[in-house]
Amino acid sequence: MNITFGTDGWRAVISDFTFDNVYKVAQGVADMMWTDANNRALNREPIAVVGYDTRFLSDRYAQAVASVLAANGIRVYLTERDTPTPIVSFAVKYVHDDGGVMISASHNPPRYNGIKIKGPFGGPASSEDARRVEFHIRQNEERGRTPKRMPFKEAERLGRISRFDPFSPYKEHVLDLLRPESWRLPTRVVVDPMYGAGRGFLAQLLRELGADVTEIHGELNPGFGGLHPEPIGRNLRPLMERVLTTPGAFGLATDGDADRIGAVDEKGQFVDPHRVMALVLRHLLETRGQRGAIVKTVSTTLMLDRLAERYQLPIFETPVGFNYIVEYILSHDVLIGGEESGGITVKGHIPEGDGLLMGLFLTEIVAANGMSLHEQVQDLYEDVGHFAYARLDHRVQRFSKAELVKRLSASPPAYLADLPVRRISTKDGVKYILDNAWLLIRPSGTEPVLRIYAEGPDEDIVAALLEEGKRLGIGQIAEVHA
Repeated sequence: MNITFGTDGWRAVISDFTFDNVYKVAQGVADMMWTDANNRALNREPIAVVGYDTRFLSDRYAQAVASVLAANGIRVYLTERDTPTPIVSFAVKYVHDDGGVMISASHNPPRYNGIKIKGPFGGPASSEDARRVEFHIRQNEERGRTPKRMPFKEAERLGRISRFDPFSPYKEHVLDLLRPESWRLPTRVVVDPMYGAGRGFLAQLLRELGADVTEIHGELNPGFGGLHPEPIGRNLRPLMERVLTTPGAFGLATDGDADRIGAVDEKGQFVDPHRVMALVLRHLLETRGQRGAIVKTVSTTLMLDRLAERYQLPIFETPVGFNYIVEYILSHDVLIGGEESGGITVKGHIPEGDGLLMGLFLTEIVAANGMSLHEQVQDLYEDVGHFAYARLDHRVQRFSKAELVKRLSASPPAYLADLPVRRISTKDGVKYILDNAWLLIRPSGTEPVLRIYAEGPDEDIVAALLEEGKRLGIGQIAEVHA
């Protein structure tokens, strides 16, 4: 099959995510790690961290990757158990190595698995490095070069592969980012790792900080118990129900590899990543007195713009994909960076979405400020204005993304949902900027899906904008195929 990397690695359904293909990708990663961007050979032994999530055969795939890397002369540190992506990424930076590999399909359904590549800075590898891996995979196939492999047990015996637990240094680091001395109230938290790699980790961190924690869906279940491990409202009914039967508690959820966060307030209402990111930003600004740039994707809330304007902070908007946020973090003084899907990080941490850390920050906000999570969200609305948000995904015929963007931006409508269109952005799809609202029509880069996002001052305006977006997007696709 044609193995290509998206914004966060290679993903495929299990019928295509075979050991043979995993070996090919691992050889491509090894070839990439042994050369620089100009294809010049490295003059020292590379070091790599390999981790994995709870999916079917993820542990075996991780061993397969480790055995290929070891056969190529790369020193490998392999996690002892399923481990969250942010902990693996932190380990990459902590051991001062040259990169890492995470076996995970993140928030995708159980029928998927994937491979994420990590850069030496402790975050998603650059698009250039991903293209280099693709190049080596193609070149190896063209030349009939098969992946090098070393029996796993032999590699362990020779010290080429070492099992390790990366949690302790990560725990020490994230606890240093918090201020538990400011926690005035006891907190009750229900944690839902959604059967993913976050199981046990967030619950342990919260308990060490003195919280009363209940964990659900924490057992190993490669099928995720029939759940879709993406922490969005429609997937969190069990967490909402448990919160409502646990007096005074709020809920925290992480996705399949715990790099994303979702929350549920004390009333059982979903608190999406837009509000999480805005709450954490306000906490850093007003309670911590920190400053720095704000980086967000095109599909992320205007609440961040309001806070940036108030505090006279630069704000940057990127295409969808955390790797674009990483580019700014590595080149600017960034206070917070994140996307609407729940991948968020802050200054002083690794350039990687971290659902565990965001859960800890939300708990600190509740414990330190004397208001429930529900009250915190209401106070945020009073502070920066109420914003509603929604997204629709429509499967459509295959079409040219470039052609659709060209058509949508050529003659933008003057009004959408009775609001004047002030300007448009084509950074990723077509975004119509309105007064206190926006509509984004964004074709998926990997599948025939049209994504339509909207944010506005109330749910009715958002619903109207989504309908307008559906009409515009699907209408133009129909014309392309006519």
